Amino acid sequence: MAKVLLTGGSGFIASHVLDTLLNHGFQVVVTVRSEEKGHRILEAHLDTSKKNLSYIVVEDIAQNGAFDDAVKSEPPFQFVIHTASPYHFNIQDPVKDFLDPAIKGTTGILKSVKAHAPAVKRVVVTSSSATILSPSNHSKVYDETIWGTTTWEEAMNPRMAYRASKIYAEKAAWDFIDKEEPAFDMVVINPPLVFGPAPRHLPNLDALNTSNHRIRDMIQGKAKESLPPTGPVFIWVDVRDAALAHVRAIEVPQAGGQRFFVVAGHFSNKRIADIIRESHPELASKMPLEDAADDMPADVYGFDNKKSREVLGLSYRDLKTCVDDAIKSMMDVGV
Repeated sequence: MAKVLLTGGSGFIASHVLDTLLNHGFQVVVTVRSEEKGHRILEAHLDTSKKNLSYIVVEDIAQNGAFDDAVKSEPPFQFVIHTASPYHFNIQDPVKDFLDPAIKGTTGILKSVKAHAPAVKRVVVTSSSATILSPSNHSKVYDETIWGTTTWEEAMNPRMAYRASKIYAEKAAWDFIDKEEPAFDMVVINPPLVFGPAPRHLPNLDALNTSNHRIRDMIQGKAKESLPPTGPVFIWVDVRDAALAHVRAIEVPQAGGQRFFVVAGHFSNKRIADIIRESHPELASKMPLEDAADDMPADVYGFDNKKSREVLGLSYRDLKTCVDDAIKSMMDVGV
């Protein structure tokens, strides 16, 4: 039974990566920022033995050597999945809130693995479509060969900070692999907006991941008067498919050294609202008007997810399945 270190264990994608790892028979240690978050994860997995699931606290991933203790294990880790990175809208300081944690957290885990975890064969890093898309000058079709561009000056704009942090962090990771030539290889997963069921340990809907807010807000009637604009991102993936991509990335030998653009399809807020109205007629009174405009651009950029399907063997869920399952999980938490 192989052992995996999963960073950012209380996050949305990580919670589903954890479920998938356990279902695939891995032993998992998750990093969390507090004891409280660690306890909440264990309480959500009471059917899992302590041997197969435990946690370690890493309070600040941007600190030098933050992961040095976390990567040490007996028996040793064979794999590391690094999902920990900030994503929120309450930005006071772009460097402190986004750039430092993303860049130092990603290079930091690689340094710690190289120095203290010689048995690790592969590190999988969660990046983002933000490192591929160029909103100011879209490609006709996006795939893993394309890199978004940004400057440090642009990164000082709070609206650009998240995208810039992801670009700089992923480039720093590949630079580390090229220059340091560690004994392990790396795989990067690049998802767009991620929708789907809430984590098992979610205390309330206020703690929901940012991408899912649009679904939550619709079923709470917050978009009734006016449907908010969808863009600039019009592509999405189900969190369960994104999670499986991370796990397949450690299971499939030929995935090493590659990026994977994991995209299910195009979406708009209008299409999500129509799905909710159809599947949950009892929520129709909370939905925007049926004739609300669909802001999907007629010439919206395309995507090529062929590599994720052929190498990782992914088969993507459709938008209706994803939205329906997301709403069910939110209702279980309490709307």
